[in-house]
Amino acid sequence: NEKWVTDITYLPYGPSMVYLSTIMDLYNNEIVAFKVSTSQETKLVLSTLREALEKRKPAEGIMIHTDQGAVYTSYAFQNMAKENGMITSMSRKGNCHDNAVIESFHSSLKSEGFKDQKRSSLSHCKLVNIVNQYMSYYNEIRIQAKLNYLSPIEYRGQAA
Repeated sequence: NEKWVTDITYLPYGPSMVYLSTIMDLYNNEIVAFKVSTSQETKLVLSTLREALEKRKPAEGIMIHTDQGAVYTSYAFQNMAKENGMITSMSRKGNCHDNAVIESFHSSLKSEGFKDQKRSSLSHCKLVNIVNQYMSYYNEIRIQAKLNYLSPIEYRGQAA
């Protein structure tokens, strides 16, 4: 709960585009909060941030890093972050490396979570189910070398 990163990714599966907003804690790469929506609007990132704040109740001064997308530069997002004592940080224009950890997570979600799925054959409900299952798998079961071959939740539990 010192540094979080967040981003939105596209999930081009099923009959329409779906967007996934995710917040990750850089301490153990745990997904703190996520939301799925059919529109990429500011309310999507606000609801994701609200969920993360309610779940974690971080201390004042936590940093949240984003890219320079319109939803993150919006007054609503910036105000919510400041009202909750957060420090906002943004990638440099055109530099995807600043947000590489969350981008890498989204890539893993797509390649691992949707590997056996045909893009056009998923219903919205099935897509949401796959995302929910993958988030549980990623946080609770999937080991990571940087975490001494523990899952994010196991690693956080050891540190407590």
